[in-house]
Amino acid sequence: MKKYFKTLLTIALLIGSVAASFAQDNSEAHLALGKIEPYRMEVTYDKTSHLIFPTAIRYVDLGSDYLIAGKAEDAENVLRVKASAKDFELETNFSVITNDGRFYSFDVQYNSCPQTLSYNLLTMQKAVDKNNGNDVLFEELGNNSPSLAGLILESIYKKDKRFVKHIGAKSFGIQFTLKGIYIHNGKYYFHTELANRTNVPFQIDFINFKVVDKKLARRTVLQERTIIPLRTYKPLDAIGGKTTDQNVLLLDQFTIADDKVLIIEIFEKNGGRHQKLEVENSDLIKALLISDMHLKF
Repeated sequence: MKKYFKTLLTIALLIGSVAASFAQDNSEAHLALGKIEPYRMEVTYDKTSHLIFPTAIRYVDLGSDYLIAGKAEDAENVLRVKASAKDFELETNFSVITNDGRFYSFDVQYNSCPQTLSYNLLTMQKAVDKNNGNDVLFEELGNNSPSLAGLILESIYKKDKRFVKHIGAKSFGIQFTLKGIYIHNGKYYFHTELANRTNVPFQIDFINFKVVDKKLARRTVLQERTIIPLRTYKPLDAIGGKTTDQNVLLLDQFTIADDKVLIIEIFEKNGGRHQKLEVENSDLIKALLISDMHLKF
């Protein structure tokens, strides 16, 4: 009887061992499916390497003190990287997250004379499509994928349709128009257009969104609520003479009371040709729905 129980115990232990081994192998296999292949690059002490990313850099993490890195001045999408010590032998790494939600991983080795010092990540992405699948979620976007939000912004811009016909402002030869309001997964997409009918360029200082009381909208505003756009597809700096350009801005979903109005203002730098649009709650609730699957709107 004791021999019988010993045999059963041995079999049970063997099965448990095999199951644990299988579970471990299966877990490793699943992790392998999510593996992000790193880019490989070389750095040196006497020269600086530059990486150009498709969008602005949001986060950088260096794997060791052998590397130093920083964004280039006045260029949010350019990262400078170099070695902080000569001839380090161990391979190190660094990671980058960009504003469109992309995660990049780099394995780095030292070379006193690297063959390449400048890298265009947009070109590399197109060549190695498997590195395009990762997408980081940002707090301000909630569950919205940054890449999907970027695709919607781009689609609205390229389709360039106008379905809001009654909201616009025109003075001093400048015409500011709201072409459409779209809604997707709790976010608004405001499509605007600015036309300059004069020969004098319109230098843009900033665009402002705020909610105010209707009775104060045409007077000095004492109480207002500012709404800050989460994303802008194509930031505008200037509209040349006899030129028209458009923009798409992403905002959190909101509604306003009937006695309030949304003011969209665009200010001219060192000038007085400011433009103002007024959007009511009835306009907001008529926002055009964007389909997840085919981006139909």
